[in-house]
Amino acid sequence: MTSEGYCGVCVQAAAAAPPPPGHAMVDGRPARLRSPVGLGRAAAALLGVVIATDVYALWAGTEMQDVLNDLIIGRYGADIEREADNADTLYANAGTVQTVALFATCVVFLVWFHRARVNAEVFEPHGHRKKRGWTVWGWFVPVVNLWFPRRIAIDIWDASGTRTATPDGMMPLDPAAERGPHRLVNVWWTLWVANTFAGRWAARSYTRAEEADEIKAAVANMMFVDALDIAAAVLAIVFVLRLTRMQDTKARTGPAPAQQAVPFPAP
Repeated sequence: MTSEGYCGVCVQAAAAAPPPPGHAMVDGRPARLRSPVGLGRAAAALLGVVIATDVYALWAGTEMQDVLNDLIIGRYGADIEREADNADTLYANAGTVQTVALFATCVVFLVWFHRARVNAEVFEPHGHRKKRGWTVWGWFVPVVNLWFPRRIAIDIWDASGTRTATPDGMMPLDPAAERGPHRLVNVWWTLWVANTFAGRWAARSYTRAEEADEIKAAVANMMFVDALDIAAAVLAIVFVLRLTRMQDTKARTGPAPAQQAVPFPAP
């Protein structure tokens, strides 16, 4: 008998019982279904803000280019100096709002991504190739951040789709055979990685530029990165909204591992 009055057999039976619907144990850690809808919409909205700041930066870059063209052809005077100061201030402000928007978006996106991963563990407890902790830290550790987040995203995508686990919660002998296409994830991730490297290259060229023609070329590089960032952000929005819808649909209509799926619990 335990101190609470339960017999040892009852305690062992309770410990061996399967988790309740909407819950799972993965690597000794509990996983519980929680709706990603609110966070998904917030992440998508903030990605839209990132796009807006990139458009603003493109406009500021165009203004900077116009002034630099005047300086390159030899136009000088009080008016040109004033225009140059205004363009420089405008471009600096664009960089500031881009940084603020990106930081806020990263925070919300990572919270959503982590929640989507936990939900995916409930859908498929044994279908994930990376530990849960990499869902966040995988974005920040050098080198591995080039492929860990993509691999985690694909595992979440597959677990949230129509593929189901066997009655004992295990995946088929060849899970890869049942994996659906990952074109959206692959294209989004390719643009993300390309934007990361291009951003570092453009920032380095802008920092080193001194003469007007060098600054003009560096601003053109930064504008290319802004355009690339817009494309990556658009696909990120599609990825977030589609995966959020997949998880919401599966929680409401599809089977959970070894149990009948249940709707997301009320917050």
